Amino acid sequence: MEGHNLAVAAIAAEVHRFYQRQQPFRIYHGSTNSTRQSQHSAANTVNTTQLNHVLAVNPDTKTILVEPNVPMDTLVQATLAHGLIPLVVMEFPGITAGGGFSGTSGESSSFRHGFFDATVNRIELVLANGDIRTVSQKEADEQELFWAAASSFGTLGVVTMLEIQCKEAKPYVELTYHSTSSMTQAMQIFRETTASPETEYLDGIIYAPDHIVVCAGRLVDAPATKTPIQRFTRAHDPWFYIHTQRKTRQIHQPTADPPVSVTDTVPIQDYLFRYDRGAFWTGRYAFRYFRTPFNRITRYILDTFMHTRVMYHALHKSGLSKQYIIQDVAVPYKATGEFLTWLDQKDTFGAYPIWLCPLHHSQGLMARGAEAGPHQSRKDDPDDDGDCLMNFGLWAPSPYAGDQGAFIAQNRRLEEKVREFGGKKWLYAHAYYTEEEFWSIYDRKRYDGLRAKYHAAYLPDLYQKVRVDVTPVGNGAEGWVSWAKRMAWETWPVCGLYGVYKAWRGGDYYLIKSKTD
Repeated sequence: MEGHNLAVAAIAAEVHRFYQRQQPFRIYHGSTNSTRQSQHSAANTVNTTQLNHVLAVNPDTKTILVEPNVPMDTLVQATLAHGLIPLVVMEFPGITAGGGFSGTSGESSSFRHGFFDATVNRIELVLANGDIRTVSQKEADEQELFWAAASSFGTLGVVTMLEIQCKEAKPYVELTYHSTSSMTQAMQIFRETTASPETEYLDGIIYAPDHIVVCAGRLVDAPATKTPIQRFTRAHDPWFYIHTQRKTRQIHQPTADPPVSVTDTVPIQDYLFRYDRGAFWTGRYAFRYFRTPFNRITRYILDTFMHTRVMYHALHKSGLSKQYIIQDVAVPYKATGEFLTWLDQKDTFGAYPIWLCPLHHSQGLMARGAEAGPHQSRKDDPDDDGDCLMNFGLWAPSPYAGDQGAFIAQNRRLEEKVREFGGKKWLYAHAYYTEEEFWSIYDRKRYDGLRAKYHAAYLPDLYQKVRVDVTPVGNGAEGWVSWAKRMAWETWPVCGLYGVYKAWRGGDYYLIKSKTD
């Protein structure tokens, strides 16, 4: 812990210097799974890249103590060595523990355990004035700061250590794919599998409105008789979403009631990171962009480029996220059918697959607070599923990619529809709200009060951090040189090739060096 304490003391001293100057700063972790463009520079950044160590694993308390930049694959490797597994593991191996806490992160075990932040016992935090605090979610006098820091995206201070809850691990996940023919039928399966105490992992994939697969898993010590072992992490393994579609297509019967199902046994690490290769299914859009055949041979040859760490690197350098709908949004269970019908229209989303992940609300200050809409759950509503939400992962090229105004309008329609249903969206991605709209959803009065109490009022607030500048490109103030550069950059496949080159080259891709460095 001596090395950790020295590193934290240095960060605290740097933060204190910013505080004395009342100079806003941002936190640099070394990488990100956000799709927003970096606004960091060497002059406005607190560097925490050295905080990337596993500090301790305690088998007796079933906890692991880590620094914030420990990624999920390292976290899992460390716990499995002691026969443990974290309660919630995000699906991409490069997502960090600190990012999962300070952002809003959930996965297929979140229907049981809530968001990742709910599985954190305590955190160490450098406040915005440089003070170092350790706070727990269980201590009454510490809960306010703990939950204020959760999902606040670093706008209340710098998280420097986390204690994370684990449970006993087993080597395999027995994964059953339920093939359903409607959202109504799928939601029935979601509710039934949630009610079964054996279910430990639960998510789904919509391939079409009449082909929705619910994937329910449980930890097992060994494969059942005649149940095949299926892997997803090697170059010659299938991508998970393709395997699931093919496996269920063989048994899919639109008129079947109850739905038919089929089962695999998946090694635990292959299950947890099953979406890494191909980044769910967004990797196929890279093949389409470069007009490359999409088949087993090309996926095998290009496998190095199809892991999420590399793909996020390329995404940031290319700027192609501005041409894609990349949003995670959630609505109450009872609104799922109507929401899917709305999404099925071309001018709203109109693309498949779509990811489904049932979740419990987080207690984090900025993760709650969706304004009540006509579908908001109420205690006297017989269809109320409590605090359950269904996450829809929406990732696809926009049909309006060449028209910035139409592209922004498409995203804003999505945000408004989610708000209408009493749902919410995750802020790792582009946010197109106006400032007034944003703070009508979140509790600005309480948020600003906490920022003042904990000396963070001089930092960029959450809206400033996540908003997208919707000023049209080339609005008359652009010179011809800038216009020519932009036209060249937007000419296919210039930006895509540049992103691939930077991903191939490797190295730092997030911090922008100042011209004086």
